[in-house]
Amino acid sequence: MKLTLANLALKLNGDIVGDREIKLNNIAKIEYAKKGDITFLSNKKYLPWLKKTKASLIIVNKDFDIKMYKSLNFLCVEDSYLAFNQLLQLFNEVKKTQPEMSEYSLVQKSSSVGKNVHIGNFSVVGKNCNISDSVVINDNVTIGNNISIGSNTILNAGVRVCDDTKIGDNCIIHSNSVIGSDGFGFAPNNNGEYIKTPQIGNVIIGNNVEIGSCTTIDRATIGSTIIHEGVKIDNLVQIAHNVEIGKNTVIAAQSGVAGSTKIGKNCQIGGQVGFSGHLNIGNNVKINGGSGVFSNLKDNSVVRGNPAFDASLFNRSYVYFKNLVNLFNDVEKLKKD
Repeated sequence: MKLTLANLALKLNGDIVGDREIKLNNIAKIEYAKKGDITFLSNKKYLPWLKKTKASLIIVNKDFDIKMYKSLNFLCVEDSYLAFNQLLQLFNEVKKTQPEMSEYSLVQKSSSVGKNVHIGNFSVVGKNCNISDSVVINDNVTIGNNISIGSNTILNAGVRVCDDTKIGDNCIIHSNSVIGSDGFGFAPNNNGEYIKTPQIGNVIIGNNVEIGSCTTIDRATIGSTIIHEGVKIDNLVQIAHNVEIGKNTVIAAQSGVAGSTKIGKNCQIGGQVGFSGHLNIGNNVKINGGSGVFSNLKDNSVVRGNPAFDASLFNRSYVYFKNLVNLFNDVEKLKKD
């Protein structure tokens, strides 16, 4: 993709400092950039690289002092990180998969397929499905029966979507994720044997949801497991049966949510967080990575630890914990005296 600085300024709504007609054709990290590359600066720890970088353009915030760097070209924007994200989307548009129906794919006759749909090699669409316009189904994807997939959604290689699942518009599901497999439900009998509980519900995924590789979202026992609009889920996350995740919540890798837990809107959940079942997590909650959540959390809570509790209290408590051996030795010494 080739751009001039003047073109890019229009697309990103930025102010130009430098050569308006300089040619730009690639994106790179500031430490590896070369002539023709675009990079950005939002983290102060990379500030020394401004004296070393060979990038043709650096995107910075409008309040950044550029007077010391007169030999460089800058695009000054309100939020350099967000502008760089928009730039990545511009470059990604060029790489979009072209619509094509592989001769090695199989679509059942009872299913409907919209316009400009791509279905890759060895992918299967089951009975009574509705595949909307501009959907991309890459290689080796299995779509079960009675499934609806909204427009512009992308299913990457190896994804498995089980019966009765509903997926919204503009979603991305990354490779080898499983949507709608059985929830983990068993009832012990008098002999101590575990008898499987049938899982007859489904999964509903809203618009603009992204789900990472090797993530599993289980169907509900009855009713629905629901992932609301705008949710972003990382790789290797387990969402159990009848869980509900609120709008615009983000969940980092290796987290697990046990059955029937409800998570609110706009929550930020770090990596390796574990939730026990049947919890109610409020809106705008922040949970630090590695935490274990065993009780309900109110709106706007910020927690960490295992079991998780208020983050500021955790930090103060940890000071004492680190000094516990010294405190113990002091007590022992006092006892001897």
